[in-house]
Amino acid sequence: MAGPFAAQRLGDLGADVVKVEPTSGEWQRHMPAGGAQGNQINVSFLSLNRNKRSLAVDLKSDAGRAVVHRLSAEADVFIQNYRPGVAKRLGVDYETLVALNPRLIYVSMSGYGESGPYMLRPGQDLLLQAMSGAMLSAGRDGEPPMAAGQYLVDAVTAYSAFEGVLAALLHRERTGEGQKVEVNMLDAITTIQMQELSVFTVGGKPQTRSKEPHAHVYIRSPYGTFATSDGFVALAMPDLDTLARVLDEPRLSGLDAATAGWDQRDLLFGLVRGALPARTTAEWMAAFNANGIWAAPVYGYAELVADPQIAHNGTFVEYDHPTEGRVKTPGFPIRFSRTPSEVVRGAPLVGEHSREILTEAGYSVGEIESLVSAGAIAMRGTP
Repeated sequence: MAGPFAAQRLGDLGADVVKVEPTSGEWQRHMPAGGAQGNQINVSFLSLNRNKRSLAVDLKSDAGRAVVHRLSAEADVFIQNYRPGVAKRLGVDYETLVALNPRLIYVSMSGYGESGPYMLRPGQDLLLQAMSGAMLSAGRDGEPPMAAGQYLVDAVTAYSAFEGVLAALLHRERTGEGQKVEVNMLDAITTIQMQELSVFTVGGKPQTRSKEPHAHVYIRSPYGTFATSDGFVALAMPDLDTLARVLDEPRLSGLDAATAGWDQRDLLFGLVRGALPARTTAEWMAAFNANGIWAAPVYGYAELVADPQIAHNGTFVEYDHPTEGRVKTPGFPIRFSRTPSEVVRGAPLVGEHSREILTEAGYSVGEIESLVSAGAIAMRGTP
């Protein structure tokens, strides 16, 4: 997910993104999350590959590598997220491509880094969540760690690469110099925990889970999700006297939040948990909002998609895809007053733009047909 997501963000900002994939299509075309197959393009691939053109190339062939070399000589950015060593074997490593294009911004994404004891391990989201330490910052002591409900490490790594590309392009704009940008999943998920890990390394505070399902070991109680009569609500660091009055729970009043929130966090959590089933989520939210208590309803995806603020923000985009019909997906998190993002094209079929891309690169009709005949490129899906 990390590489395609980073490239999609660049496409959303207006970059001409050429997706170089095997002639049979990249693996995610054949591995849909949730079993959402789609018509000709599954939903996983659809969600991560809008605003791209597909060039289907056999990089294991000399002719296929030559195609990518020719394109790279004129490119601004090259992104790859192979395991260390694979790019070199395929002839698309930094040293090879920078010799063809010294101004190239070359982004290398990996699981653990390009050297070191873990360099050849598989960089998969859940595995990196497990190694990050974050799973033991929430939940009950003695119970199994719980993974995040998103492909969190993939997303954070994608945004790190996206950020690196923008910074490298600005540097090149000012100096004319290209460069290599390295991003790995382990560093990305570790450094995003800047506050938590500094509390541990600088403050010397141990990462100790409590008996109650506290949402974060380094934030005072009550902090977490609680059942109401018809759902769940999240509470974050409320003033205890105010909370005591709203919940009609006098045992919460008169306590010093700065000390009791740590020393008695299981007690506080239990008192709040006992009070909230008395009313509905909507009733509690009205009371909390009226009293300045930080709270939010716990949504599922159905509630999120229907939320009025989501609708107001235009968080989701809808467009017509030639094979998948009307598509509704998350849109663009960054808004620009002069250069707004838009969906120019949906996710491509395998090799849908091979002929178009090579024609723009100066290949003749005869050269393209020779590449097709040799199996070096594919044009499946091309009208």
